[in-house]
Amino acid sequence: MSKRKTAPTPDFLLIVIILSLLVIGLIMVYSASSAWAMYKFQDSFYFAKRQLLFAGIGVLAMFFTATIHYMVWKKYANILLISCFALLILVLIPGIGLVRNGAQSWIGVGAFSIQPSEFIKFALLCYLAKYCEAHRTEMPTLKKGLFPTLGLVFLAFALIMLQPDLGSGAVLVGTCMVVIFIAGVAIRHYVMLGFIGVIGFVVLVLSAPYRMERITSYLDPWSDPLGSGFQMIQSLYAIGPGGLFGLGLGESRQKYFYLPEPQTDFIFAIISEELGFFGGALIIILFFLLLWRGIRIALGAPDMFSSLLAAGIITMVTLQATINIGVVTGLFPVTGITLPFLSYGGSSLTLILATVGVLLNISKYSKI
Repeated sequence: MSKRKTAPTPDFLLIVIILSLLVIGLIMVYSASSAWAMYKFQDSFYFAKRQLLFAGIGVLAMFFTATIHYMVWKKYANILLISCFALLILVLIPGIGLVRNGAQSWIGVGAFSIQPSEFIKFALLCYLAKYCEAHRTEMPTLKKGLFPTLGLVFLAFALIMLQPDLGSGAVLVGTCMVVIFIAGVAIRHYVMLGFIGVIGFVVLVLSAPYRMERITSYLDPWSDPLGSGFQMIQSLYAIGPGGLFGLGLGESRQKYFYLPEPQTDFIFAIISEELGFFGGALIIILFFLLLWRGIRIALGAPDMFSSLLAAGIITMVTLQATINIGVVTGLFPVTGITLPFLSYGGSSLTLILATVGVLLNISKYSKI
């Protein structure tokens, strides 16, 4: 009798890590937002209920994309990329793009809205993985390797900067640079790009006064404690008193209208305040475990496309987490980047869960 082949299963440990971060996020979103929600909506569970809804939709999306064979994304990579570029252009048109916190980054009707800059990250990863696999022998060259790939990356970056959204743009460029490097681009070309990148960063900072303010507040937040340095100072005031074990769950002082919207970009500050060093360390350890599993999946992937796609997805998630935690702890200038799986957010949470579902699908066929 012939043995029946068992269906491949996704990496169980990866699922456990993702769901652990998600559960911690749900608890901390309620704790961080309860005071503000009660003040503004007379319902301390307002943000927590919405986060639970988006998390539920996101988990369903994650398990759904985990059932879609990763080669489907290769097949439709071109269409996906063109569609996302169209959305990036649409969001810039007055009357279509919605302005929030000074950035015209959203498209939506009523309560439902999407952020095209989040979609372009995954679309660009799919296309780059497909292109690099098809031109694997030509990647060390400038004509077929570096220029075509970086041209697309910087076009997407330029459209995102017109919104403007430096945080999303930085994650996009950083992630794509890692994928292109893994694909085999010559190191000497990367050194050249480093110099160009430094010059470009300086130009971007000098071109907008608010970016210069963020740099100066990063170097010395106490030079303007009630202006550009306010958010950073309040974040450090949250982390400092937390000590080793924290003030206790729900006992944060900074969430009482000191730290602006603590449930979003600065949720790690509230985690550190309430759960202390050990609580913050647990979050960082979970992200390190997530990175480890992602690298294992990428290394054991059956082909170059799935390997590059897996590497890109895990780089995107962990790079975003690194920048967010770096901002909250004062290591980086303030940018509008959420902490994956933990920060309050609708489309960003749902989309990142759907994206890691693709990683779960690749893990089915990876020799971990």
